[in-house]
Amino acid sequence: MSGLIVTNPPRADRAVADALGGFGVATVHEAQGRSGLLGSHINPVQRGVRISGNAVTATVAPGDNTMIGVAVEQCGEGDVLVVSPTAPCDMGYFGDLLATSLKARGVRGLIIEAGVRDVADLNEMGFPVWSKAVSAEGTVKGTLGDVNVPISIAGRIVSPGDVIVADDDGVVVVARLRAAEVLAASHAREEKEALARSRYEAGEIALDVNNMRPLLERAGARYVDYADWVKETDS
Repeated sequence: MSGLIVTNPPRADRAVADALGGFGVATVHEAQGRSGLLGSHINPVQRGVRISGNAVTATVAPGDNTMIGVAVEQCGEGDVLVVSPTAPCDMGYFGDLLATSLKARGVRGLIIEAGVRDVADLNEMGFPVWSKAVSAEGTVKGTLGDVNVPISIAGRIVSPGDVIVADDDGVVVVARLRAAEVLAASHAREEKEALARSRYEAGEIALDVNNMRPLLERAGARYVDYADWVKETDS
């Protein structure tokens, strides 16, 4: 039965959520064991934007955006609204009016496995959105879903209070109870990449920076001079 609205769920520490946003999706995804990445069909409707924050979750009925309006009330400063329809639907669930309401409450963005519209207005007002589709087709109201319960979206489970990081590369979710651990791992990964970058800048290549030569040898790779290769192929 739908219609459950959970209030005041626990959230990840705000400072941790903010710090995770500094690393970006790719680093966080790798740092937590290449996990948590939402499906590649969830894309930004803008470019050059990175956000992070605590998830407020909502499910919506196909073609009905009632529960987005309900979820707005449960959103606060630093949150990210995460919405999934209970059955696939690409209609335009969300536009500039709902964005104005969320922005006024300090919400940092929307992640939705459905359609949005008023894209030019969303970009002009600076409200970031990651969506499955863009569609001018509007929705109706009257059918209930749930708010602040675990939801399935783009191949992942997102629970209220989890940390969402989103940028041009997509969206990744970090479980609330692992947020501090993943933050530490992200720091370590960034430091490792900084060392690798300095080696690349000095002229080294990935085969040596990543110690790939033993891997190639074990896999059976062999180097053959072109002249010798021609002889081999002609024989």
